[in-house]
Amino acid sequence: MPQQPPVRSTPTRPSRPDASMSLLTNVMDHSLDDGYAEAAARKKAEGAGGMPNTLRAKLGLAAGLVLAALVVTVGAAQARVAAPVVAKERQELIDRIDRETAAADKLEGSVDKLRDDVSASQREALKKSGSGDQSELVGVLSGAVEVHGPGVKLVVNDAKEATSGGNGNPRETSDFSDTGRVRDRDMQRVVNGLWESGAEAISINGQRLTALSAIRAAGDAILVDNKPLVPPYTVLAVGNGKQLSTRFQDSADGLYLHALQENYGIRTGISVEDDLRLPAAPSVIVRTAQPSTEKTEKGTS
Repeated sequence: MPQQPPVRSTPTRPSRPDASMSLLTNVMDHSLDDGYAEAAARKKAEGAGGMPNTLRAKLGLAAGLVLAALVVTVGAAQARVAAPVVAKERQELIDRIDRETAAADKLEGSVDKLRDDVSASQREALKKSGSGDQSELVGVLSGAVEVHGPGVKLVVNDAKEATSGGNGNPRETSDFSDTGRVRDRDMQRVVNGLWESGAEAISINGQRLTALSAIRAAGDAILVDNKPLVPPYTVLAVGNGKQLSTRFQDSADGLYLHALQENYGIRTGISVEDDLRLPAAPSVIVRTAQPSTEKTEKGTS
């Protein structure tokens, strides 16, 4: 019985690990598009690609490279040369600012000293203008001298809602009605009411008031003699404490302040004090009246 030839099997080649990523493999193996490759081959065959062939073109290319290198070199050299000059000018400017700042500080100190000298001379002139109790009274009423004695302490503050925003700063609050803030006209009425009730000297937040003092507004801030104040406003008034407190609270201005508290939430507090100390006014202008020498011709023939 004839034997059958053995069956030979064709060995299978192992598949590539990246067979499932044929698209990525093709991109990696053919990074240059076929169209670009064909165009490059055509230019090379025509002699249009690569380095220039003629001597003139080669000289032009060399001149361009030399010019580019020259521009870069000159720019770097100029920057290197100008750097110390710029640094020197900057330092000179800083030194000038420091000198001018020191000079301004020195002048400001001189102004403060002269202001103190003028105030002292004015107070001395007031003392010499009268004798004994009269000159003392003139100094107290004019605000030229420091005073102390019994009186009342009146604290006026914005409404609580006005200080709830802006980190507690009422000047940074924009969502509250203006009626909740103390205004310059309110402080004017308070001060006038205290004067009318018998106060002999008054200060607001340490700022001594005189007959020439002005209480004004600049935006939301209250100014006393052009100096801004910050709430709460502490008003000190020297006088007969109990009598001054009673008269003020019963006066029209005291009732006005009470209405602000009831209707708009303005916070107030008044107390009688045994001893209050009020500073002298920072600057008092001495004025003297002179009798008129002119004769009127009214009623004369």
